[in-house]
Amino acid sequence: MKICIACGMPMKELSDFAGEDTSKDYCVHCARPDGSMQSFEERKTNMINFIIKTQGFDEKAATKIAENNMKKLPAWKEYFNIGD
Repeated sequence: MKICIACGMPMKELSDFAGEDTSKDYCVHCARPDGSMQSFEERKTNMINFIIKTQGFDEKAATKIAENNMKKLPAWKEYFNIGD
């Protein structure tokens, strides 16, 4: 089972993969309509909105949660100066 490099979602079913392409390392939720992976800012905004909608946090708290989660994901390592 693959884990999405951009959001951490387990990808178990063909429909979980971007474009139903199992060679992709990112999921359907992290893909643009053309199948390419969303940018850092797109993914961050979408993650913040998802946290607000599903967990009821305000924008400031949701932003902190999203950033803390993104710091742990391979796709976004270059955006955070971990260990520097």
